[in-house]
Amino acid sequence: MRRSEIAFGIVKIPVDFLMTLLAFIIGYYLRTLPNLIPGIKLELDLTQFTPLNEYLHFSTGAAVLLLFLFVINGMYALKSSVKISKEIGKVVVLTATWVLLIIAYFFVIREFPFSRLALGYSWLLTIIFVAGGRIIIHYVQRLLLTFGIGQRRVVFLGMNRVSEELYKYFKKDRHFKLLGVVDEYEKESKLKYLGTLKDLENIIKKQKVEEIIQTKSDISKTDAGNILEFCRAHHVLYHFVPDLVQVQRTNIDIASPNGIPLIYLKPTALDGWGKVVKRLFDIAGSIIGLILFSPIFLITAIAIKIDSKGTILFKYLDDGSRVKRVGQYGKLFNFYKFRSMHPNTHNMRYTDLAQQNMRKGTPMVKIKNDPRVTKVGKFIRKTSIDELPQLWNVLKGDMSLVGPRPHLPEEVEKYEKHHKFALTIKPGVTGLPQISGRSDLNFEKEIKLDTYYIENWSLWMDIKIILKTFAVVFRGGAADGV
Repeated sequence: MRRSEIAFGIVKIPVDFLMTLLAFIIGYYLRTLPNLIPGIKLELDLTQFTPLNEYLHFSTGAAVLLLFLFVINGMYALKSSVKISKEIGKVVVLTATWVLLIIAYFFVIREFPFSRLALGYSWLLTIIFVAGGRIIIHYVQRLLLTFGIGQRRVVFLGMNRVSEELYKYFKKDRHFKLLGVVDEYEKESKLKYLGTLKDLENIIKKQKVEEIIQTKSDISKTDAGNILEFCRAHHVLYHFVPDLVQVQRTNIDIASPNGIPLIYLKPTALDGWGKVVKRLFDIAGSIIGLILFSPIFLITAIAIKIDSKGTILFKYLDDGSRVKRVGQYGKLFNFYKFRSMHPNTHNMRYTDLAQQNMRKGTPMVKIKNDPRVTKVGKFIRKTSIDELPQLWNVLKGDMSLVGPRPHLPEEVEKYEKHHKFALTIKPGVTGLPQISGRSDLNFEKEIKLDTYYIENWSLWMDIKIILKTFAVVFRGGAADGV
């Protein structure tokens, strides 16, 4: 899911909340005007009027209730193509339900401490302000889409009637930029012909395709599997019309544009609000971790300086270049961890110590009885203290608390296609492989565990992995190689 879609989905929450509070405040002041309604003079005893601070307290609770109603009715769906007219219609219906719930509450407690007319004003203004806020967000998003910001680049796989019907449907939606169609033969069609199935990989790279919609029914299972594997490796979203392929059954969404059933294969549950929830969890967890472990940071820094010459953090390679790791979608980022080796010995893993690699035949390198490790380094590796500075990477947004291991660029270069699926999400400080054998784990098994995590993520799974990580460390699990 594109960042712009997430941003516009999230921004609706504070806008709705602020618009509701503003409606209550203006409704309150409108009630203090005795001649607001022409021909009707309202009697008003300001000494008996509810104090503004009490009214604001009530208004805040009412605004939270409205947001809750919006949440359970899908008003904050991040990937939505609902027309603005329908969205405003839902605002009217839900605010009506909301005000009835408020009235019912006061009926149950048998008192109405606030002006009924003020509540009426606030309700009408809430409809106007919330709908207005949504309209502004909608047109700002449309304006950005006009300039290509937030558009999803789509290719159809199969030149047929279904593709043409979907083309007509999606062409009306500015969220999509329809690039063309891939098929074995060029046929007369409104869709631009891009090439054959054999050219698909090059087409995806050249056209920067982000989504594929497969409508072609005569693709072999082998080709279908290869296409899906390529899409996963290159982070391309994959959709298909049902009963065409049987390649994956988890993480699916079903839509029916123009009456055509369309299955959408999500690479991970970490999409949309899952991504937002995980990021909030990461921010909270990294801040708490940095505070709680700050004494350990200080003691470790002193111990490293006393034990050997060099920097406290492992930040630079032998040639003086910055230490990097590969993050989400293959993006490089500056990586932090406590230095556990003697300075200028990193490249020995590929030269003098290459024969001692315990993980030959894989992209990974682990040196047996590594002579580069310092005395303090052995301890901080065994206890995973050397990994703690990665909490800063988590707070910055380069990493997550839980996820696949952050690998070196030269290791990722040796990845096979199916290995690259691990780059779908941010790397983690810990993960399923780390609690299932750590560095002693077979690399293919590690990838399978990471794939399972990506496809089946939940917040509860993250919490369990973190708790089990502490248990593994306290038991003295195998140390990771660098």
